[in-house]
Amino acid sequence: MDKQKSGMRVVEKAVTLTRRGFLKGTGLAGIGVSVIPAGALLASPGAAMAQQFGVLGSDTGATLLRMARDIFPHDQLADKYYQQAILPYDAQAAKDAALKALLADGVAELNRRAQQRHGKDYLAVAEETDRVALLKEIETSPFFQKIHGGLVTGLYDNKAVFPLFGYEGSSWEKGGYVNRGFNDIDWI
Repeated sequence: MDKQKSGMRVVEKAVTLTRRGFLKGTGLAGIGVSVIPAGALLASPGAAMAQQFGVLGSDTGATLLRMARDIFPHDQLADKYYQQAILPYDAQAAKDAALKALLADGVAELNRRAQQRHGKDYLAVAEETDRVALLKEIETSPFFQKIHGGLVTGLYDNKAVFPLFGYEGSSWEKGGYVNRGFNDIDWI
């Protein structure tokens, strides 16, 4: 039967390419095309940001940053937004020895589990699925709950990320969403 005569509409699906998919497909080929100083390849942005963890240390900071990205993975968000969500732990740990111990012990336990299963620390585990499996093992721990709870508010209450998610912010003071395009969000 001819699709035109049947009244059926033919919809072609567009192929979407994610950042992860693109990077997996291209590997390091893009580095050869770019002119990058040799020293810039040695330190990732995450490692540089982790240096700001003066109390907890850069290793713990880098682990918390990786953890944050694995718990709430949003490719469109830069590391700086995750860092803004977890950096307050460093200041709190300076005043709260129990929190400092909780975070240090939690990272040590996560690294111990990663060493058992993969022979390397959590940060060095390359596959995201392997890291997520490690996080699932500790998701009921006070350490994981502390990081997860802080990320929920620290990341999603950040007004700088609202536009990146297509969220226009609070609407009640403008009359609500019913008359302002309640279904404008295209990512749901």
